[in-house]
Amino acid sequence: MTATPTPTGRWTADDIPDQSGRTVLVTGANSGLGYVTARELARRGAHVILTARNADKGRAALAGLRGELPGASAELRLLDLADLDSVRAFADALDTPVDVLVNNAGIMMPPRSLTAQGFESQFGTNHLGHFALTGLLLDRLRAGRDPRIVTVTSTLHKNGAIHFDDLDGARSYSPRGFYAQSKYANVLFGLELDRRLRASGSPVRSLLAHPGYSATNLQSSGPTGLLRSILKVTNRLVAQDVETGALNQLYAAASPRAQGGQFIGPDGRNESKGHPTLVQPAESAKDPETARRLWDLSENLTAVTYDFPARPRRQA
Repeated sequence: MTATPTPTGRWTADDIPDQSGRTVLVTGANSGLGYVTARELARRGAHVILTARNADKGRAALAGLRGELPGASAELRLLDLADLDSVRAFADALDTPVDVLVNNAGIMMPPRSLTAQGFESQFGTNHLGHFALTGLLLDRLRAGRDPRIVTVTSTLHKNGAIHFDDLDGARSYSPRGFYAQSKYANVLFGLELDRRLRASGSPVRSLLAHPGYSATNLQSSGPTGLLRSILKVTNRLVAQDVETGALNQLYAAASPRAQGGQFIGPDGRNESKGHPTLVQPAESAKDPETARRLWDLSENLTAVTYDFPARPRRQA
């Protein structure tokens, strides 16, 4: 890891450099962190591709962005990360270059359910959907200008583990535990992707970011019962606003100082609030063997195989 992102640690959206000529794809951009990320990069001149699962919500978000920024270059494309057929169709239909991919979309602590392909919904959406999407778009990213992949995770990854013998939670499921598993998988993936990109000499950077405890609709759209009621209260009393929470992924996506393999999170106590700084993943999430095992499993489950061209040999 290098030095902190800025000497003062008070990086804000005003520090985003000019993004003219860049295309940024943000998953889950119809609300919350994704919407703010798309809006702020569009404000700086990027062409933003907003993705949403729900067409009506996506159109409303696009209209809202254009209302805030009348001159913004933006478009909406539908994408359901819980359905690998949708992910593949989305990638096949995308005919534009991509400079930045922000793997932002996610679901949080719902009752147990399965994706279209039969995976536990949080693991399938938060990890496998983004794993497949990233692999299918890697060629477009290689051709980009200062290309980056930003995978958004959570501090709860520190409570996570990969349940290789019970991935779908059929034997034992808890909403919080399987959310932590999916966010742990995000970290393993982002760091292993960085290792593989570096080994191949790729210009693409893989970074991680987390928003701390930020008030978004995740806390109300997934959990049910008592957990939902508790999160509603803590959102109001404890959480920081989504504008501040999004700064971490914005820094990873746009700061000239951001480097591959870095993990960006809030600088406040317990990384719950504050401005972007470098943070550390859980020690176990740095384990290459666990990451390789998850990688191989993910390629098998998604039927998406990553292609990393060999690093060119130096001429004698």
